[in-house]
Amino acid sequence: MRGPAVSFEHVNLQLGGVPILHDVSFRAKPGELMCVVGSNGGGKTSLIRSLLGQMPHTGTIRIESDGPIQIGYVPQFLEIDRTLPLTVANIMTVMVQRKPAFFGTTRKHASEIEAALDKVGFLEKRNRRFGGLSGGERQRVMFAQALMPEPDLLVLDEPTSNMDEAGVRRIEELVLELNTAGTTVLWVNHDGAQVRRVAQSAIVVEGTITFHGAPGEMPPGAPGVAGAPGVAGAITGAAT
Repeated sequence: MRGPAVSFEHVNLQLGGVPILHDVSFRAKPGELMCVVGSNGGGKTSLIRSLLGQMPHTGTIRIESDGPIQIGYVPQFLEIDRTLPLTVANIMTVMVQRKPAFFGTTRKHASEIEAALDKVGFLEKRNRRFGGLSGGERQRVMFAQALMPEPDLLVLDEPTSNMDEAGVRRIEELVLELNTAGTTVLWVNHDGAQVRRVAQSAIVVEGTITFHGAPGEMPPGAPGVAGAPGVAGAITGAAT
């Protein structure tokens, strides 16, 4: 099955009277992997947070589907007190079950958590204290929670920006596997090499949409897109 289409129509957003997004209109097709690029402060995160219902806006945002869908979301940062004595498994439990984590994890959820952590290469670290993880390791855990259950729409806010090469490879592979199976992906990304490797389309957001098209056609020096090659050749067969 294909994931939903995502449509923005004349979306505007202001914070404290300051315009953040102006007349944003674009459409991600069902099952498309679209990267969202642009400079810091250009409105990328505000755009996806508006999609998730976390930011007040005008205009219309539609998730077009024939029925209920599952949305997976990986934020750029997770604000949490790093002194809390919570393990990776505890954090995952808090995110997926209603019963408080200190009552333990249900057998069903424990199995799902282990499967998700295994997919991101983090199963052996499930009992480590979450607050002691590096930024890239925390992002792996956040990606794992976005897989429970497998999403129809996956929204990513620079999930690999603090990861080592092995983590980048694993996340790219998982995203492409999900997309091949039909998941629609909106991926905020500043790595031009990665965008060209994985994306089927890209938009440049600088308060409004200044480009929408194939990644290889992005204007040279597009704002917010690093020119470094990153993990060149990490994924073969990526759609372009």
